[in-house]
Amino acid sequence: MNSDLMPSPESSNKSTSDETLISKEIPADVQATESQPENSPSRPSENNDTQLANRLQPIPPPSEPLQYRAIGLVRGRYLASSEQFTQGIMLTTDETPLEAVLLGRIMSLVKNHLDLEKEHLWVVYPRTRQENDKLHLQIVGVWEPENLAKNLAQEDEDLTEQEKQISNNGLSQHLTPSSEIIDGGFSVRGEVVYQSFDTGNLVIKIKQAARKPTDKAKYFKLKIKGKLDTKAVGKFWDLQVKREADDLVVGSGEAIAELPKKRRPPMRGGGGRRPPSGGSRKPFLPRKSGETPRPIKKTGDASSPTPPRPSSPLKPIPKPVKRPKPPET
Repeated sequence: MNSDLMPSPESSNKSTSDETLISKEIPADVQATESQPENSPSRPSENNDTQLANRLQPIPPPSEPLQYRAIGLVRGRYLASSEQFTQGIMLTTDETPLEAVLLGRIMSLVKNHLDLEKEHLWVVYPRTRQENDKLHLQIVGVWEPENLAKNLAQEDEDLTEQEKQISNNGLSQHLTPSSEIIDGGFSVRGEVVYQSFDTGNLVIKIKQAARKPTDKAKYFKLKIKGKLDTKAVGKFWDLQVKREADDLVVGSGEAIAELPKKRRPPMRGGGGRRPPSGGSRKPFLPRKSGETPRPIKKTGDASSPTPPRPSSPLKPIPKPVKRPKPPET
């Protein structure tokens, strides 16, 4: 299972194959890196056509059925903070301020090619903070082919000759202008780990792409609003989500697969073992306050021998003799 998600913003200066999926500094700042199966009959030219076609849209389709991701589009102005350019506020078209950070190579694109006084259609990764469920954004790309396509395509060294030729012939003509794309749409794919019908909340667990094959997989949780008609916990879902102010709300969803349940580790302390011999004895009753404890006889204890029995049986206790009453006179 793959993920096109970047790790947290602390590692924003590093570039990975998953980052190039979103943050290419070309018109279609989203470059698809779809992988074909090893035994795929597709020819190289067909693969190139597929990759190029996916570059013509801001959010490419998932590369496999169980691909984890959380990615969306937000239109607005990026307002960098005075302390650090990579941290700031995204002021959306509906005047909602959202905390935002710039990731990876998108920083040079923003500095050198964008007018930050104007609104742009940004490609973002959504996150919700655990302490207050507040939405914040990781900016990984911008979709503005009508202005950036030709110039940036010439600057990108990773483009093939075929792509450069198409760019020279008018790549922007094949791309949907940013003005025709509705902002606020998100694609969220992952495991539903929490569902509340009363409050209408969902928590999606999303696996992040590892930078190295030896790295341990990392996860993050995204809280969104909305209800699903069926029991969703434990299943992999493909959700179409909309941003409403500073909330993410489910529009529609499809259950892709039921994920295997994790085996719980055995309890520590041997909770499942049988009690030792004598476990069927009744438990001691609690002693009342001030009551003298009764001596406990230990079986087989030599220090407290059993008293010997009398050799002859004890004589019975004589019964009292009832005297007759004197006759009345």
